[in-house]
Amino acid sequence: MLDPKALRSRPEDVASALERRGYRLDVRRYQELEELRRSLQVRVEELQHSRNLSARAIGKAKAAGEDIQPLLAETSGLGDRLREAQAELDGILRQLHDWQMEMPNLPDEEVPSGEDEEANRLVRLWGDPPAFDFRPRDHVDLGARDDALDFEAGARLTGSRFVVMRGPVARLHRALIQFMLDLHTAEHGYTEVNVPYMVNADSLRGTGQLPKFESDLFAVAGDHGYYLIPTAEVPVTNLARERIAEADALPLRYVCHSPCFRSEAGNYGKDTRGMIRQHQFEKVELVQLVCPEESDAALEGLTGHAERVLRLLELPYRVMLLCTGDMGFSAARTYDLEVWLPAQECYREISSCSNFRDFQARRMRARWRNPETGKPELLHTLNGSGLAVGRCLVAILENYQEADGRVRIPEALRAYMGGQTYLW
Repeated sequence: MLDPKALRSRPEDVASALERRGYRLDVRRYQELEELRRSLQVRVEELQHSRNLSARAIGKAKAAGEDIQPLLAETSGLGDRLREAQAELDGILRQLHDWQMEMPNLPDEEVPSGEDEEANRLVRLWGDPPAFDFRPRDHVDLGARDDALDFEAGARLTGSRFVVMRGPVARLHRALIQFMLDLHTAEHGYTEVNVPYMVNADSLRGTGQLPKFESDLFAVAGDHGYYLIPTAEVPVTNLARERIAEADALPLRYVCHSPCFRSEAGNYGKDTRGMIRQHQFEKVELVQLVCPEESDAALEGLTGHAERVLRLLELPYRVMLLCTGDMGFSAARTYDLEVWLPAQECYREISSCSNFRDFQARRMRARWRNPETGKPELLHTLNGSGLAVGRCLVAILENYQEADGRVRIPEALRAYMGGQTYLW
């Protein structure tokens, strides 16, 4: 959620920044609602003051044994007027709150303007794509061996965009998860957490999935009002909701392995082959909560932690700074890591690393105590995939394949695979 003070004091600047994101803020209408809010606030406070004065006057008259009927007649209807004014004020406050919940975060000044991925900016490249002397096969064909990747079974069990993994591929998937968790906890200083895979609506509002993206969520049937998590970002970041962290506890760094569930609304017909876009997939998620002056450096560090996985696995990748039109709703700045997939002859996203500044924290009332003032202030939140496990599996199958269909195991994973050199 944007800072209401900024919306009130410099609405034109906010509108200009939002316009870069394709969001048009009706400044005149917003100012009209704000003016109405202010006038109603004054009216409610005046009526409350009058009610308090009357109550004191009646109390004094009673104590003195005086006739209080004239005072009661004077205040007749005051309570009704106060309730009506308060109800009107509450309605305006709800309108403003709901409107603010629909506004995306303001982009950093360095974020390029643009409508889609074509305007994203290359930051760096790492590694050279493998040069095969044969036509590389995609992960679907490679995984067909012994039904190691069985999409037909996934469709039979559930529906399209689900997969069953068997044997060495299932083991490789598990090895990737353990490798990432070990790396981020031992080398990068993250605390591993295990969280619920279902969350309430407040958690989703806190990180920005609700109300705007409800159609992309899987709601759980019943009266609980729960949703399956679209990413571990939601429950892990919400660990700070309605809490105040002490300065000496910061930064908070969490790593979490979890399944993710997404309906992929609006993406039907896109990436229907294979594991690139599934309704259920797994990630190792990185979340940081930091004091504001450290969030820029924290984003660079978090991105480097995700890159470290790709470098140890020796997978060619590039880092892209996303433009305003390709950035997530809650983000102020995002780097995408894109891994090379030989069968598609292109780079595909494997991690998004974002700084949300105080946007999510304001929704969650996630704060830290500034030791200089002793007062609570909003945290800055960040997250990134470290990495998306299924896409990492795809990248290994395709980049490490050989002409005879065998797949070499990256050296960094061999200890997790019983010392094997080849997947099969």
